[in-house]
This record gives sequence, structure tokens and C-alpha cells, in this order.
Amino acid sequence: MEFVTGVRKKETLELSKVLAPQSLDQEVLTDGSIYSIRNMGEIAFVILRKRDGLLQTVWEERKTNLSISELKEGDCIRVKGTVRAEERAPHGKEIRAEEITILSSPAEPLPLAIDKWKLNTSLEAKLNIRSVSLRNVRERARFRIQEGIVRGFREFLHENGFTEIHTPKIGAKGAEGGANVFKLSYFHKPAVLAQSPQFYKQMMVGVFDRVFETGPVFRAEKHNTRRHLNEYTSLDFEMGYIEDFMEICQMETGFLQYTMELLKKDYAPELEILNVTLPKTDKIPFVKFSEAKELVAEKYNRKIRNPFDLEPEEEELIGRYFKEEYDADFVFVTHYPSKKRPFYAMDDPADSRYTLSFDLLFRGLEITTGGQRIHDYHMLEDKIAARGMTDEGMEQYMDAFKYGMPPHGGLGIGMERLTMQLLGEENVREACLFPRDLNRLEP
Repeated sequence: MEFVTGVRKKETLELSKVLAPQSLDQEVLTDGSIYSIRNMGEIAFVILRKRDGLLQTVWEERKTNLSISELKEGDCIRVKGTVRAEERAPHGKEIRAEEITILSSPAEPLPLAIDKWKLNTSLEAKLNIRSVSLRNVRERARFRIQEGIVRGFREFLHENGFTEIHTPKIGAKGAEGGANVFKLSYFHKPAVLAQSPQFYKQMMVGVFDRVFETGPVFRAEKHNTRRHLNEYTSLDFEMGYIEDFMEICQMETGFLQYTMELLKKDYAPELEILNVTLPKTDKIPFVKFSEAKELVAEKYNRKIRNPFDLEPEEEELIGRYFKEEYDADFVFVTHYPSKKRPFYAMDDPADSRYTLSFDLLFRGLEITTGGQRIHDYHMLEDKIAARGMTDEGMEQYMDAFKYGMPPHGGLGIGMERLTMQLLGEENVREACLFPRDLNRLEP
């Protein structure tokens, strides 16, 4: 009888091992996909794309087993050779190839020149053939950094006593209300795709005190802008036993501080590839909604047109104002009007026209919505009635409050928007692996 006893120890080395000091002048075995070939005649530079970067290998006539004509871009190969120092090579080292084994070859030439520093094609073309365009090192780097953002979110919240949960994405009722839900038939019963995990994460505060989730959310909004997606990834947390809604802002600030340090430490190559300047997170200003509107109206001579919400141009101007006045990349805009917040938002006891809620703007774009929630059952019932709503379809959500809930609040962060702003991209689709928008359902 034979048994599986754990992870197989591989003979092939990853990039970090090839570049380690002890590998210099040693024979090594590695593998990867051919990113580019520069044929100089008797010598050729075969650049491999590996999971953690590019590696230069050198083919030499009569010293390498295969003819250079047998190799082409897109081949997956295994290379045996000696590591040599070469300051002109990526990372200052290269492998002088002795044996090359072709593991697989593409059936057709690559449709994009992925070895170019920037892909010379449109966003639509890149999205249409996403599995190939993402092989470009700059395109791929975006999603390594995005991984770092989500990793930072998880690690920071785990360290602060949060429990990770996983909530349903098919439900009977949307958490936010309104018409912007995707409807579907669920075994001949009406159902919707989740607009957010809001109800479930609030219910779980009554179980775990502090919870978080990373997962898809769906909004059936007929937007076709640079900042909207119909399916995006939301980074959500909810925490109980809070003293006020500023605790939520403070927790998010802690997450941002932790994550920027993590990116600086573990994702420096990707930050360098994309020439990313990390934002300041040591202190983040906060300003009330009404005051923010007045500040930008006065400074930039802009008339206030919508007293209940921020228009995209206003968000940009608020970001500009706080950058110019306080050199701040982020700003919390607090106390949004009750009229524009969901029924579960806690009204400000000092002025019920406003809520104990906030948005976080990053370089002039809203990336987070959060705030304190109503935790008293009777107050929640009154708010629902005052809005002309009923609790039909929300009975189990209401039960959590009927049987006692702590003061709590939370937020949702748009992962793609945060990535987009961090990288300085113009379109949120650049920060989504496979975007879903008004016109796109493929690939």
C-alpha cells in the first residue's frame, strides 16, 4: 500500500531560490513560460515568465541541446543550467542553459505582444482576451497588489479579533432595497442576487461580536461609467460593542496603515513596476457632509445642486481640497443625510435629518460606505414604518434584534475602486480580472 504523505519536494527552483547567493555558479533546474526571445545569432536571450517575475536564460550555439529555432514565445519549458552574475540581466543574474525541455507549445502565435512594457491596445481588446493580456508583467502586477490589499484586510482584522464569515449570495430580498437587484428564479420561487452581506453580517455580530467577509456583490444599475461595475468584490466588516461610529473609521484607518506597510514590504517589485506612490495614512481628516459641500462650493465657486448626496464632481473637489489644504490622500465625509441612507442607519440624536454614517474618499473617489447601525428592535421597527416599508422577507433579520443586539456598526470597501485609485488607473475595469458591466458578460 502506498500513501500520500504531504507536499512533494520539487527539484525545480522558483525565482527567489535561483537568485539566492548560494545558487551563484551552481547548476540549477527551473521552469517557466517563454516571455520573449532575443536571437543574436550564436547566442540568444530567452526570458522566462515565472510566477514571481522574469528570469533571463541564455541559449548558446553548440552549448545548449536544442536549436533556437525550436523555441517560440508561449512555450512552457524546463531549463537546466548554471547561474551566473550578469548586471544587465533582470535581478543581476542569468542561467546559462545546457538542457532545455519543451513541456508544451501554443497551437497558434500569441495574439498580443505581451513582452512589451505597455500593451499597445485598447482596454476592450485587453478584456476580450484577458487570459493572454494578463501575462504581461505590468498587467499582472496590478492583481498582485490587489492580492496584497485583500491579504492586508484579512490579516489586520484577524489580529483585531474578527471572525471571517461566508454569507449567501442568493436571497429572497435585497439588503439595500430599491429596484437595483438582479432577479432570478430559484426552483420556481423569486430570488435576488445579494446587493451586500449587510443583513447577515449584522446578524453575526450577535454571535461573534466582530465579523468580516470578502466576496462578490451585485448591483443591477444601468451605469456605464469608469467607476461602476455590476459585480464587484466588497471587503466588509461589522463590529459590536462600539462607543460611536468613529470607531469604525479608526478601524479602517488601522487597516489602511497595516496594508500600506505590507505592500511596501512584500510587494515592492510590483509597486516599482507600476511606479506606485503609496498614500499617506498616518492621519486621515474627517468632515461633516454639509460642511464638505460648503467648503468646495466656496473654494471652487461651485453651486450646490444636490443637498442630499455627493455628485462625482463634488467627490473629486473634496479630494482636491483636502490634498491642497492638508496634503491628505483620504478624507472621511461623515453625517450623511438620513434620506439617502438605508433604514438600518442610526440617525444622529442631535439632528435626525442626518445619520451617524460616513463615506471614505480616496483621491476624490468614494471607496467605502459605513456607519453605526440601529441596534434597538423598537427603534428599527419605527424607522421601517416611517419609511412606509414592512418587514416582510426580513423576519429573521428582525429576530436578531428582537432577542438583543449590541451597539454596532461596519462598512463595505469596494476592492476594485481601492485598487484603481491606488494604482492611478482611469477605469475600474483595469482593476478587475473579468469585469461585469452593462455590456460585458464574457470572458
